[in-house]
Amino acid sequence: MSRVLLRSLLALVVTAAAVLVGWRVLAPAEVLATVKPPYPTVATPWPHVTGHTPVAPLIVADRVRVYASKRQIRADAPVDAKTVYTAIWSFRRWPAQLSGAVASGRTVISRWSDGDLVAIDGVTGKIVWRASGPAAPGYSGHRTGSSTVWAPEGLRLAGPSVLVTAGGQIFAYEVSTGTRRWVSATACGDGFTTAGGQLVCPSGLVDAATGSAVASAAPGPYTAIGCDVASSRCAGVRDAAGHGWLTTGPTPVRAPALDRPDATIAAGLVFYPDGNVLRAVDPATGATRHEFPAAQVLGVSSGQVVLLTAGRNLIEVDPGTGATVAQFPMAYESESRTWDPGRWQVTDQYVAVERLAQDGPDNPDTPGYYFSVETVVIAEL
Repeated sequence: MSRVLLRSLLALVVTAAAVLVGWRVLAPAEVLATVKPPYPTVATPWPHVTGHTPVAPLIVADRVRVYASKRQIRADAPVDAKTVYTAIWSFRRWPAQLSGAVASGRTVISRWSDGDLVAIDGVTGKIVWRASGPAAPGYSGHRTGSSTVWAPEGLRLAGPSVLVTAGGQIFAYEVSTGTRRWVSATACGDGFTTAGGQLVCPSGLVDAATGSAVASAAPGPYTAIGCDVASSRCAGVRDAAGHGWLTTGPTPVRAPALDRPDATIAAGLVFYPDGNVLRAVDPATGATRHEFPAAQVLGVSSGQVVLLTAGRNLIEVDPGTGATVAQFPMAYESESRTWDPGRWQVTDQYVAVERLAQDGPDNPDTPGYYFSVETVVIAEL
């Protein structure tokens, strides 16, 4: 009898231990690791390629690089490091998945599949605030995470607000505190924000500060032009009729030069390809201001326009004078330049470009889709 009791007791102990281990492994959990001083600082850059990374960095305040994975957001530094370094801070959650991340100043706002919004100081790694929101899609960043940090679904920035669109509603939160500012029952799938502070939805414009509808001079749907990452702070739009508008102020202003479907806007000028040159014109009159080598406009860095040529040279030009400020091959050391640009980010001091294989497959999960293992190339400006 004693042996039976002993075996029964042992079986109960083993079962309890298994339950405890299972609970510790599978129970919801969070792990936060913060930065130990000294904190990362802004470097003094000089124009050149600094390195390459296998994952896409969200460059925050030109001080840290933030990366996304299925259940973790993490950062390394400095931005000009040659490759990915050991994380200086990280935030991991289980079983939630990271849906997207955006940055305003040094605040990194992550959105998770369970609806939680968690804001982290990008320099210290400390949680600034957290708020509850609508459920979000799961991780869809594929190998590089570029869609999660550079093109997150339903996560936008406008002025002092971060906007979440989901389930036929829009939720606005204060970037600095996480306080919910307003909720609007407006469906806004594939919406984007303007530099003038509007959220542009298929059905019309919404004031990002108040959530109230904004009168539109032309019907949608609208095409975003000249945006930052996360389809935010766009400098122009085209309406359903193909007419271009400047959106850098509180009210859209007609810009006929943007009517061309191949035109974009940067630093107050409209750019479009014209034969063997890239033409920069006045947005209202269409008068030519400058001509540059044929190139793709990546964005604006500290007032200068950043261009990428077909030969994969990076050119930084002054939009006022047309002068070339810097020019160099967009390749790390002896790397080939036979690649196609995927997504990218331009900041005041850096540019990062995801590189795709030329004539590669359409599926990001298919071998040969990306240019190389070190997919993203980073340069100082």
